[in-house]
Amino acid sequence: MAVLPFNPTPFFRPTPFFGNKNRAFWQLELLGWGGSMLLRVVSSLANAQPWSFLVIVLIATITGFSISMILSVIYRALINRRPFVTWGVTTLVLALAVGLYAFIDSWLISLYRPSTEQGFAQLFLGAFYLDLTLLGAWSALYYAINFFLQVEERNDQLLKLEAQATSAQLAMLRYQLNPHFLFNTLNSISTLVLLKQTEPANAMLSRLSSFLRHTLVNDATARVTVAQEVETLKLYLDIERMRFEERLRTEFIIEDAARNALMPSLLLQPLVENAIKYAVSALEEGAEITVSAQLVGPMLRVTVSDTGPGLQSDGDATRSSTVTSDSTDPVPQPSDNQTTSANSTGLGLANIRDRLAQAYGDNQVFEATNRPEGGFQVVLELPFEARVILTEANISPPQRAMAALGSR
Repeated sequence: MAVLPFNPTPFFRPTPFFGNKNRAFWQLELLGWGGSMLLRVVSSLANAQPWSFLVIVLIATITGFSISMILSVIYRALINRRPFVTWGVTTLVLALAVGLYAFIDSWLISLYRPSTEQGFAQLFLGAFYLDLTLLGAWSALYYAINFFLQVEERNDQLLKLEAQATSAQLAMLRYQLNPHFLFNTLNSISTLVLLKQTEPANAMLSRLSSFLRHTLVNDATARVTVAQEVETLKLYLDIERMRFEERLRTEFIIEDAARNALMPSLLLQPLVENAIKYAVSALEEGAEITVSAQLVGPMLRVTVSDTGPGLQSDGDATRSSTVTSDSTDPVPQPSDNQTTSANSTGLGLANIRDRLAQAYGDNQVFEATNRPEGGFQVVLELPFEARVILTEANISPPQRAMAALGSR
């Protein structure tokens, strides 16, 4: 079955009204003055005005529309000034605009009804109140909408900056692991070279190259599926297996339903490295490392366990406790017997806690405990999110057409 490229955005995507500010301005402008003209037409017909009076209404509407366009240019230059300048100049400009609008309205009515008993001053005063209402409301709406849009833009900028800061911190946390792993691997390669074991050294170097190529392709803040994370983990274990040979035994128990679940990339590598350092390396017979993944309700549960000595109350307690005591993340810290463990790399476990806290907040679980049957285990629970792959059988015809066009 052919697999089409997945586009997470919907085929028909609604556009926000103010997404295009220029288009939104013209739509509101035409709608507002069109509604004003409609109300004037209805009022004129209700007061038994002749049909010829509608020409006066049309000219008055065009006049108001033109004056509002001039006001929009002036207001745009005033909106970001100091409040005293903005509101002072706005009041003065609005008074002049209303006066001009009222003068034109009065002049048109006097030309239309030369024999009217009302003088020009009375016509001007009546038109002034009407035009003040129109242009005053227009000005208030103009400033209100633009102030609202400025607040929304600043909020969007703050959200983008916050997202960038979070991404930078996640990238820093993930890249923090690479020098530690590279140092150990390069040190092993150097030892093999000194011992003139060129074939194992070349093989380890080749596998290291494959591992780095595989990990550097993905963005540091990206999420990968459990299946992809396991494949990356196997590349890492191939490197370590050259050092420990049959002492390093592994088992993967991955449920089919959990294979497409998303998780932060390179999240399991420090846990396996921790097990190798304090279980496989510490025992002459080595140890077995088990990686399992399953769905538990709405959560993805991933467990990394080993058959090593497990948590201890002495040994390297000082080292691991100093690393975890300064942590300020909201993830619950291990209990005393967990913190004083000789089975913790400190940096690796603290790094994972920080990454989980950054990615999921309080909606995640991190537990490091002894296994009942002996050994050590780390249990992670993350919100379950599956990567969806669109195929020809489950996409709509428009999406299929767009995918076909995009592949050309």
